[in-house]
Amino acid sequence: MNKAFAGLRVLDFSTTIAGPQCTRLLADMGAEVIKIESPEGDMLRARPPLRNGASSYFGQLNAGKKSVVLDLKAKAAAQALEALLANADILVENFRPGVMQRLGLDYPGLSVAHSRLIYCSISGYGQTGPSSQLPAYAPVVHAAAGYDMAHLRYQEGRSRPDYCGLFVADVAAGTQAFGAIAAALYQRSNSGRGQFIDVSMFETMLGFALTELQYAQFDVAPPGRPIYGPLACADGYLMVAVASEKSFQGFAQAAGHPEWVTDPRFEQYVERRAHWHELMDGAEAWSRRFSKAHCQAEFDRCGVPCSPYRTVAEALADPQVAHRQSMGVVTDAGGSFKALNPPFRMSDADTGVAGHAPALGEHTGQVLREAGLSAAAIAALQAHAA
Repeated sequence: MNKAFAGLRVLDFSTTIAGPQCTRLLADMGAEVIKIESPEGDMLRARPPLRNGASSYFGQLNAGKKSVVLDLKAKAAAQALEALLANADILVENFRPGVMQRLGLDYPGLSVAHSRLIYCSISGYGQTGPSSQLPAYAPVVHAAAGYDMAHLRYQEGRSRPDYCGLFVADVAAGTQAFGAIAAALYQRSNSGRGQFIDVSMFETMLGFALTELQYAQFDVAPPGRPIYGPLACADGYLMVAVASEKSFQGFAQAAGHPEWVTDPRFEQYVERRAHWHELMDGAEAWSRRFSKAHCQAEFDRCGVPCSPYRTVAEALADPQVAHRQSMGVVTDAGGSFKALNPPFRMSDADTGVAGHAPALGEHTGQVLREAGLSAAAIAALQAHAA
């Protein structure tokens, strides 16, 4: 099948996670993504797991791209960048606001000669405003946006926020940027003009606290006690989501207490939340006698959403992963590894991850030759960057 973005060219000035997440998705859709790296390379190239010096962490975010090494602070790079911009559709960067302007690569400057260019900047707090110049990585943004404290409120008996090991703000902001770029491409097909896209990680994270975002605006009591938590079984825990009246009825049936459906404590949603611990204590009197597998089978039979708590390795072993072909094979200097395909499928387009993660500067000569630079100019740039 065709790739939806085949024929588009992307100049990727981004590093670490948020920008590369966006441009990985663009590459998956078939765009030619040219990753512009400093002579030192993206810092994730040194992050484990490493195999023969190649990072699969870096590789999963940069598969399908071409790597070109340029020292953006060197005057000699200007000719190469202008040649690359001549045929670029999209530019993505995630430096701190002001860096691209100092390099002479800001949108107001470039858009004069490149009016069709779609230029996307991803930053911690957005390009303008009192917080725009603050340094920001995902864990800091999680804290600043209230995400961590909102999560903590559901952890009864605890007052210290969690450690951060999952960089939600980076991945989510990169995905938001991908969607915004797709929208800008559609608009350009009608207007003929590109535009500037300003993606805020901070605002991205605010969007995750859906309930809290509304409660915070009014002088009302905060949401009630948490209702989604672990249900103890004989050999571990299940997450059970009793989110609707139908699922509550199934929950009562699976636990052997059909009378709960008409119990005044549980019959209505508001009363059920107020007596949630009584409900769960009653359910655990049943579930603690059986294995996770047995309880899950009963919940599945009664239409109650549930799952055992898994490790990522256990999740990857789920037959659904194989059925959906969720993982694609990527090669790099260290051999091969698997990377997650985009979580969507299209009936008339291939959405799989492209199969190669580039070594640092692997495509410098090829890309610059195709852009029209002479052999002497390319050699000079490579010598300067060495």
